[in-house]
Amino acid sequence: MLQLFTVPSCTSCRKARAWLDKHHIKYVERNIMKEPLSAEELKMILSLTEEGTTDLISVRSRTYQELDIDWENITILQLLKVLEKNPGLLRRPMLLDAKRLQIGFNEAEIRCFLPREIRKMEMRNAQMMSGL
Repeated sequence: MLQLFTVPSCTSCRKARAWLDKHHIKYVERNIMKEPLSAEELKMILSLTEEGTTDLISVRSRTYQELDIDWENITILQLLKVLEKNPGLLRRPMLLDAKRLQIGFNEAEIRCFLPREIRKMEMRNAQMMSGL
């Protein structure tokens, strides 16, 4: 089942939710401010990232700016504790299924969560429309 990690005030989170609803994709939504991710969940998500913590942490967030942390020398254990206590540090939305992770809303990239049959059908339609 697809998981959607959001924050209510996040515009990109609302866009992701609307896109999933429009495409009839079932998901479970979790407000990470009310129900923060555990260290184990964060480790699992980190294991799916391409750039590690760079993919996860929002350096533009107020929380990031306010925390007095030496980000270059923090251990992974310390980082997990900081993220557990400060979910506002996480980039969002995060979409996660058994094999894929997408952070942030990108309409082209979110298409990977469409069922394969629908992606194939859309590709055929696009090719027909372009005369290929």
